[in-house]
Amino acid sequence: MEHAMVTRIETDYLVVGAGATAMAFVDTLLTESDATVVMVDRYHQPGGHWTVAYPYVRLHQPSVMYGVNSRPLGNGAVDSAGWNAGLYELAGAGEICSYYDQIMRQTFLPSGRVSYFPMAEYDGAGRFHLTTSGDEYEVTVRRKVVDTTYQGVTVPAMQPPEFPVADGIHLVPPNRLPAVRAPYDRYVIVGAGKTGIDACLWLLEQGVDPAKLTWIMPRAPWLIDRRTVQPMPLRRPEEIVRDHMARHEAVMGAESVPDLFERLNAAGTVLRISADDRPTAFRCATVSRAELDQLRRIEHVVRLGRVKQITRTDIELDGGSVPTGPRALHVDCTADAIKQRPIVPIFQDGLITTQSVRVCQPVFSAALIAHVETAYGDDAEKNALCPVSQNPRTDADWLRFAISGNLEQLRWAGNAEIGHWLNTSRLQPNMAPPMPEDPALRAAYEQQAMALAEAQTAKLEELLLAHTARTGTGGAA
Repeated sequence: MEHAMVTRIETDYLVVGAGATAMAFVDTLLTESDATVVMVDRYHQPGGHWTVAYPYVRLHQPSVMYGVNSRPLGNGAVDSAGWNAGLYELAGAGEICSYYDQIMRQTFLPSGRVSYFPMAEYDGAGRFHLTTSGDEYEVTVRRKVVDTTYQGVTVPAMQPPEFPVADGIHLVPPNRLPAVRAPYDRYVIVGAGKTGIDACLWLLEQGVDPAKLTWIMPRAPWLIDRRTVQPMPLRRPEEIVRDHMARHEAVMGAESVPDLFERLNAAGTVLRISADDRPTAFRCATVSRAELDQLRRIEHVVRLGRVKQITRTDIELDGGSVPTGPRALHVDCTADAIKQRPIVPIFQDGLITTQSVRVCQPVFSAALIAHVETAYGDDAEKNALCPVSQNPRTDADWLRFAISGNLEQLRWAGNAEIGHWLNTSRLQPNMAPPMPEDPALRAAYEQQAMALAEAQTAKLEELLLAHTARTGTGGAA
């Protein structure tokens, strides 16, 4: 039997993956060090899950907050039409994939310090092979292996449905919606996460009568108002202060987790689709008020739990069933985009495992991890600066989300080096009011902000502890 020849190469960092987090990490590494990098990725172009995402997908956060530090995404425009009008533009899948391709071809590869291997499977222990030619490589890593795949980002197109579907029933992933060339009697959206929201909005945008939509919503979500995450100058300093204080007052006045959410909803900190629902999910999904108005046009919302199976006549769910048939198009939006794997230290034993340092901000987290890797020497110190923040799932996780943000502020407040990096990072949106110029006033302002963060954190922890004791879990009420 003929054995394939193994090519041996050396590098400082072996980066597994070339998705959004990998690109953000490598970009910062190239900017802030003289390191060499080998990138190994299973896809044919950089961008990771964006390369297989549904074609009408858009960021839920402004483009100005996404991508890599060295190159803007978009041109900082404010949308003047559509359901995002008045807010910063949201890049779509095509623009994002082109953006990452340009970074690879115009920045990474011309640097002479990046070797990029697409269509490759990492086999572990520094070895990988190309899936096209079968060529094998063995990498000697002088510094560290960087695993950017640990969180396992998936989209519905990457996996079959998790429930059986009868013959004759039409079920597609969101990617297939633009291929529809004849109308169906009904459109059934399965799933209430970001993907389900996007599918509903896309169908409404194409003129589908909301009366023809059925939305299977196992758990109603709390949503973030996109207006509240707009950086300055679009969002004025007085608005930021007002929203911050409204959230603070809601937290400090709350008597329980359900009471807290009623207060947060009244303050506009979180939104819900229906006033009749008590949402129990929180996944950082962000909508504009105009998008929320559109979602509220869908009246046939099924709240009977998860789909168990789809027969030729019925959709069977945990708590009952609803009729269906071959003239309905079912859209599977149930894939868990980011699975919460067990938390491991980011820096350990020659390995960097990228995870979220800032909740729901994976590219910012990856860029910061790369900065800490280049600027600090001891893994213990690095891990202290970059504790992992768990991805939220339930309503109670909003409290952990808020606690994490407060602890981040407290952890980095006295670190001038981290502060300088944050102030110069494109991925760190300018969402704080200008600091006073006078040193004494600045110090007093910072002290007040720290005191508010400490008080709010203590109250959130108290609410979460009581909630956990009452429900027996850390999850939904």
